[in-house]
Amino acid sequence: MLLYNLVAMNLLQQSLDDAFCLFYPRLCLSCEDRHLPPKQIICTSCDFKLPRTDFHLHLENDFTKKFWGRVNINTAAALFYFYKKSKTQNLIHNLKYKEKKQIGIDLGKMLGKSLSKSILYQDIDFIVPIPLHIKKEIKRGYNQSSVFAQGLSETMNIPWLHNGLERKIYTETQTKKSRMDRFQNVMEAFHVPQPHLLKNKHILLVDDVLTTGATLEAGAIKLLEVENTKVSLATIAFAKND
Repeated sequence: MLLYNLVAMNLLQQSLDDAFCLFYPRLCLSCEDRHLPPKQIICTSCDFKLPRTDFHLHLENDFTKKFWGRVNINTAAALFYFYKKSKTQNLIHNLKYKEKKQIGIDLGKMLGKSLSKSILYQDIDFIVPIPLHIKKEIKRGYNQSSVFAQGLSETMNIPWLHNGLERKIYTETQTKKSRMDRFQNVMEAFHVPQPHLLKNKHILLVDDVLTTGATLEAGAIKLLEVENTKVSLATIAFAKND
């Protein structure tokens, strides 16, 4: 009887999901065109066509070159290339501004699968997201870098620390600032609240998009102040032309 009830409930839930999608169709969050079944965020076509990088296979790559002479990172990876007015930009926009935090979790899982297979990421101890100031996180409802870290954690089977870094100063938006302005804007904003947890650890510092690299640079510098730490970087997207 219990099994029968469970099957009946699952069928009812499926019917309700199907009915909901009929009247309120779920659109692909990348192309914003094709209809999707429940729990899917990207259509098959976009999943195939989104511009993936192969950075996770190379110790040095276009991502790591951004930090040469700036901060001593171990290696770095990104899931997609980022171009303006692209499907990747649609995903990031939906994640940051349209309350679609599941995007961050799912994309974290995607990249996590690749990093798990790469020899370069086998000794990661903790995943640490770039933090938002508490005021901005409350306003948005979540930190997009944290949900990305959560997805990475699930497939890499590595713990993530929500407060591995903290942002103690509320900074202005970074969107239209130069690299130097961004760096100055955030350099004094970060601190490590529990350095004893990170001592002698390899940390994967993560953010949503790499543009100038100033925010990741500032975060990495703070983490590297902890005794004998090593820092690698990961993002959902890498802005190729910035």
